[in-house]
Amino acid sequence: MRSIVSLEINGRRYPAPETPVVVVCVDGSEPEYHHAAISAGDMPFLNSLGRPATSLTAECVMPSFTNPNNVSIATGAAPSVHGICGNFFLDPETGSEVMMNEPALLRAPTILAEFSKAGLPVAVVTAKDKLRRLLGAGLDSGVCLSAEKPDLAVADGRLIPGVPAMVGLPPPDVYSAELSEFALAAGTHILQTRRPMLMYISLSDYVQHKHPPGAPEANSFYRMLDSYLYRLHRAGAVLLVTADHGMNAKVSPSGLPQVRYLQDVMDRSLGPGTTTVILPITDPYVAHHAALGSFAAVHVPGADVHDAVRVLAALPGIASVLTRDEACRTFQLPPDRTADVVVVAERDVVLGTTPGAHDLSRLDRPLRSHGGLSETRVPFILNRPVQHLPAGRALRNFDAFWVGIHHATG
Repeated sequence: MRSIVSLEINGRRYPAPETPVVVVCVDGSEPEYHHAAISAGDMPFLNSLGRPATSLTAECVMPSFTNPNNVSIATGAAPSVHGICGNFFLDPETGSEVMMNEPALLRAPTILAEFSKAGLPVAVVTAKDKLRRLLGAGLDSGVCLSAEKPDLAVADGRLIPGVPAMVGLPPPDVYSAELSEFALAAGTHILQTRRPMLMYISLSDYVQHKHPPGAPEANSFYRMLDSYLYRLHRAGAVLLVTADHGMNAKVSPSGLPQVRYLQDVMDRSLGPGTTTVILPITDPYVAHHAALGSFAAVHVPGADVHDAVRVLAALPGIASVLTRDEACRTFQLPPDRTADVVVVAERDVVLGTTPGAHDLSRLDRPLRSHGGLSETRVPFILNRPVQHLPAGRALRNFDAFWVGIHHATG
């Protein structure tokens, strides 16, 4: 490990850390969540860091969904570099609609994979198993596990038996706050017993989809989070807390979901079969958002792109409609995996395909979701004095390892 001086990874140089660096991605965490919890007295450790540490914010990548942002944090790069531009996309090579969960879809190595190949001990702990597969890609050694499927946990290529007993918690349900707690408990145990020099812990946004900042259930979750952040801090880690995206209510004043069904609109306006609407929020966990988010991709094989843009831009609740070239320039997306037209909704609106394709009956709370520009502001909190910030550009969530490692080596 001491022979590693630094590595060039995805166009950025990372010195080898001399102190463990832990990045925690709190899925769906608007900065208001921890501000509200601090005000309620539920995050004493975070509050002890003081300002400006708890007031720093960063921008996530677009679309503001789980997969592109977690991979951006893990690679230190934008989707145009690593290729993961949604949770779900239309594969241009096969014409099939597929989940972007396969490691083969990655076009850039993660920071953790590159350091593991150089001999540095690393660990990846995720709440959802889909991220374990993506973020664990290329790990030659180290620990990789998910709270959703702890029986698949590995250390240095070998299965780890009895992870729930090791963590001291029962296997959690995927739709629960306990999923994130299990990931945090596992990460804390790994840091204390195995001492990885780089660790990434990614949580679930189950609570954020159901409860707004300041709600008792949200504050309870952030109180639990704070207790684990304190343990990671006490274990001697350079700790950086950020998020993959924010979260907002997507309802009318009466509390009903505000949905624009784009496939219906396109079929009526341009004819059935002329377009295909893809919702990149789609993943295996749709019960809490019904596959409704504020970003959509529209493929236009049988119509004129400009006609599609005109029709979509005329809809109420639409913030912007971009052609492929415009979207790739604006959001740093890979052109070959970006649709002909990209649609971004306003803050309180979500985008769907057709009413029959979305099961709203499973929503037991007013709809909260993400995906648009209104969910790009995320926390960026460090348990060290704030310095080494990237010069000449806005802070991004995928600066997390770069900033954390520089604090560990400075």
